[in-house]
Amino acid sequence: MRNKLENLKKVDPEIAELIHQEARNEVYNLNMIASENMVSEAVLEAQGCLMTNKYAEGYPYKRYYGGCSFVDRAEELAILRAKELFGAEHVNVQPHSGSQANMAVYMAMLKPGDKIMGLSLCCGGHLTHGSKVNFSGIVYDAIAYKVNRQTQVFDFDELLKIAREHRPKMIVCGASAYPRTIEFDKFRQIASEVGAYLLADIAHIAGLIAAKLHPDPIPYCDFVTTTTHKTLKGPRGGMIMCKKEYANLIDKTIFPGIQGGPLMHIIAAKAVCFKEALTDEFRKYQAQILLNTKVLASELIKHGFNLVSGGTDTHLLLIDLNSKGITGQEAEKALEKAGIIVNKNTIPFDTKTPMVTSGIRLGTPTFTARGMKEEHLQQVACFIAEVLNNIGKEEVYAQVRVKTKELCSKFLMYEDLL
Repeated sequence: MRNKLENLKKVDPEIAELIHQEARNEVYNLNMIASENMVSEAVLEAQGCLMTNKYAEGYPYKRYYGGCSFVDRAEELAILRAKELFGAEHVNVQPHSGSQANMAVYMAMLKPGDKIMGLSLCCGGHLTHGSKVNFSGIVYDAIAYKVNRQTQVFDFDELLKIAREHRPKMIVCGASAYPRTIEFDKFRQIASEVGAYLLADIAHIAGLIAAKLHPDPIPYCDFVTTTTHKTLKGPRGGMIMCKKEYANLIDKTIFPGIQGGPLMHIIAAKAVCFKEALTDEFRKYQAQILLNTKVLASELIKHGFNLVSGGTDTHLLLIDLNSKGITGQEAEKALEKAGIIVNKNTIPFDTKTPMVTSGIRLGTPTFTARGMKEEHLQQVACFIAEVLNNIGKEEVYAQVRVKTKELCSKFLMYEDLL
């Protein structure tokens, strides 16, 4: 970092101290939350820059405010780099989040009450894929598909049957907790048969796709949405990619449809993120993520854990804790005491509530960003087993906490904030 928050310490010492505490929290714990990452200091500098001062309603070179020449160029660079990275025909980098990106696609192409078909939340889908407590399930007639109960992966014959029965206007593929490869070409076949638009939400796997380590949705999907802060390793935000024929509809729906002024400092940071993602170093990083997750899965199986679908093809995996007789909530709390940060997560056909759950979700993007490799994941699998096989034993948590902090201390980041 360029400084140690000296100005902030003078103006608001309470917030400055909380930032220091959060830095220590992130650096001295093993973060295994699949939707989080550690960004570069270049991204941090961009998203904290003075472009936050600029109001820039509209799009590059077509603003409603004067004095936008430099932010215009920053947004243009973000768009050009995203197009190069993903091979997209049209890109909108203004969505503030992945949820708003999905909202924009729905609002651009659908009317209230139209049918959408998305992966059930309990089987790894996202709230915006049709959950009844989300706008997507309130405004639209949402039809859920699930994974196969035995294999815990997509059953495309069943998906086709559901699509034929309900004739959705849009099919959503993508997930927030699905550990296997997503076959976009098979979703395309189903969407084409029933005359539906196809939206791929690649928020979790965008980095893998950018590195050519996961099948590409662009050739098959009408719309592709993503966040920029997960495997892409960028600032918090969203993005929409689509075919040229939908460009005007998408742009109008983002602004003035659902957003006002874009966050130009975040868009600048997105541009930095995309530039980093175009490098060989980034591709090696993504490959290491896959290696690390495979090793973690293999080691956990050796320790007697049941993994949803039996393993993983991506950056994440899900542990079914039913055989251990504990809940995801219990596991999350116990592991946090031992310095391992995870999130409780439902598993397919879970009988427990989302606040309790029968599983936990683990990912390796943050580990890998810190430089940890396969041998370190072997250690971590042992730590997890030690904790979860001794639920309620605080002395075990404390012993493992010493080990996790020792491992973290070998891979420090953001040292000026510690």
